[in-house]
Amino acid sequence: MKRTEVGRLRKVHPYAWIWQPLEGDPGFVLNPMFGAKAAYLDGAIYLAFISRGEEPWRGLLVATDRERHPALVAEFPSLHPHPLLPKWLYLPETADDFEPAAAGLVALARRRDPRLGVVPRPRKSRKRKPSVR
Repeated sequence: MKRTEVGRLRKVHPYAWIWQPLEGDPGFVLNPMFGAKAAYLDGAIYLAFISRGEEPWRGLLVATDRERHPALVAEFPSLHPHPLLPKWLYLPETADDFEPAAAGLVALARRRDPRLGVVPRPRKSRKRKPSVR
């Protein structure tokens, strides 16, 4: 826990140490995403850090395309397609090499490795229905 300026305790995300090397990057944004923390660089999502729940929701999600899976898995053998989001790769917290693999993936993200990163589709604007009076 970390004390905030007003003296209240704020819980620190257990994976904050992993994304910390990205924090100095001017293109870095960390946003909440379905109970995870998603790391964006220059508007593209690169990684999602999930520390809640159970497998397959504890670890690191790598935003990528299926065509890039073989090259990333060759470099990081603990990666595998996520069972519910198979377009993305998953590094489970229980992997023997979780810490060095996560650090390696963050290093790739910092370098803007073309195997990582997905530009999110623009959100469709919701048209409001006219109110009936």
